Amino acid sequence: MLGLGAAGIAAAPVLQRGVEAVAAKDPTGLTDVLPAGGGFRYYSVVASVPRKNEDTYRLTVDGLVEHKATYTLDELRALPQTRIVRDVQCVTGWRVPDTPFQGVRLSTLLDAAGVRPEGRAIRFECFDGAYSESLTLQQARRKDVLVAHRMRDKDLSHAHGGPVRLYVAPMYFYKSAKWLSRITVTDKVIPGYWEERGYDIDAWVGRSNGRDDNPTA
Repeated sequence: MLGLGAAGIAAAPVLQRGVEAVAAKDPTGLTDVLPAGGGFRYYSVVASVPRKNEDTYRLTVDGLVEHKATYTLDELRALPQTRIVRDVQCVTGWRVPDTPFQGVRLSTLLDAAGVRPEGRAIRFECFDGAYSESLTLQQARRKDVLVAHRMRDKDLSHAHGGPVRLYVAPMYFYKSAKWLSRITVTDKVIPGYWEERGYDIDAWVGRSNGRDDNPTA
């Protein structure tokens, strides 16, 4: 029994990487029920997602701003960094405690762009070609909202939305859009992918979607 236990511990990292690799290519969505990275689940609303790296990744900031901008991954890494450690709560019920995320505060990018007076909200688009999200400008300026490129003190993997994702610490995890490619300042909130399908636009943990989970922040 001790031998089998030791073998299981040794094999766990290999099996976990295998699960993540299968999930990343699964067009059926069946791997949504499998763990992917220490309690996380892999979710995608499309059959496949292109991969980006230091050479090919770009993040655009545009819309109702004074200065449109495009950032490479290295340029995002060079900006002032913030590290946040909070529980991650999915609206389906699972929670991953004490998860570190690191990146640039969204407010830093908005300040650099110069939000015009008519700007009231932010729309987020992803390079999967389908997913989108939104926040009010007030929500977006919170100190616990990041454009993140690291999780658990490692570069974000593709399965976890890398190389860059949104991280909205106090809201259910569907607000933390993976594979982030565009940040657009708008004059009103534009419902995101799941909001168009009935999820709450203001997704505060424990105060929305009919759930009573403990707040994450």
